[in-house]
Amino acid sequence: MNSETPSAVTLDCVKQLIKFDTTSRNSNLALIDWAATLLEGHGAKLRRSFNPEGTKANLFATFGEGPGGIVLSGHTDVVPVDGQNWRSDPFDPQVRDGLLYGRGACDMKGFIGVVLAHAAQFAAAPLRSPIHIALSYDEEVGCLGIPVLLSELAVAGIRPEGCVVGEPTSMQVVTAHKGGRIYRCKVHGRAAHSSLTPNGVNAIEYAARVVTFIQDLAWHEEAKGVRVEGFGVPFSTLSTNVISGGNGRNIIPAGCEFFFDLRFVPGVDPDKILDSIRTYVAKELEPRMKARYPEAGVELECIGAVPALDAAEQDDITLLAKSLSRPQATAKVSYGTEAGFFQGVGIPTVVCGPGSIDQAHRADEFVPLAQLHECERFMDKLVQRQSAKAA
Repeated sequence: MNSETPSAVTLDCVKQLIKFDTTSRNSNLALIDWAATLLEGHGAKLRRSFNPEGTKANLFATFGEGPGGIVLSGHTDVVPVDGQNWRSDPFDPQVRDGLLYGRGACDMKGFIGVVLAHAAQFAAAPLRSPIHIALSYDEEVGCLGIPVLLSELAVAGIRPEGCVVGEPTSMQVVTAHKGGRIYRCKVHGRAAHSSLTPNGVNAIEYAARVVTFIQDLAWHEEAKGVRVEGFGVPFSTLSTNVISGGNGRNIIPAGCEFFFDLRFVPGVDPDKILDSIRTYVAKELEPRMKARYPEAGVELECIGAVPALDAAEQDDITLLAKSLSRPQATAKVSYGTEAGFFQGVGIPTVVCGPGSIDQAHRADEFVPLAQLHECERFMDKLVQRQSAKAA
């Protein structure tokens, strides 16, 4: 492991961020206010945008003048620690053996901390184009905040020329990731005593048929679907992950609900996959259900969508990020990020940040100090490249 360690300023910023319990079920306003005070103190121009309840906020900060610029983006929320066995308080950051432990240390308060620690450097540099900082809410529960932030930028006429999303990649530049959809399926049947089965419509049994159809689609994608080399799993996947239904051992269940997950490689249209499920339901299942009970049926609802990322190797942002980090080959990852949202509004984007995704969401989450130091070097080089003296 590289013995180099980050500056005291960076380490303090990361620790301060970890101390805010920004689990997605909580507000992130205290963290946003702290970051805003720090950035505004160094002369950044700030924009906030909020969720409908006003309990959570995005923050967009700009150093420098003029059009374009590079965005450094990260989400402020973290996943729960419930049921996890931590060796220390997850919101009391600890350094042990060259590793910084705490919830969000790698996903992704390490990156945000490095960025905020460079505020003074961003402010002092003779920037020829801006450096922007984007902090979002509710990434972990469906990327709810970033569309709001991007809408606000569009209204304001702010169009950055590139973006780096600092999810943990061990500081390797990632140019592609899968897209993701989460769906809720509600099956509405009709209750009856189990001795009078023909009088009911068994919601669990019809749900099982939908689940089986989804599994058949998954097998088809694995065997014959679009393959994109470079991904650990080079094809699209589907999985049913939560299911509930019924209320008695001798009652035909009137309701069943389940959730399924779709992860699709770039180039695959997720709507076509869902359309095949809808067609199966409409042609094969609902006619039987409604023949016994006209109000029976199946509802399919998308409750979360993350677009895929597919950046070109020769995009300016790809070449820039490689020059700031590691010039060797780029990577593709199966997990989703907010990068696809930026790309979707025409902002070329890559993913690159400290820490490993293997540590995200688990007990004793950590980021190596050496990775924070490498991220610092990335920011130092970015300032040099964006400065007028480098022109």
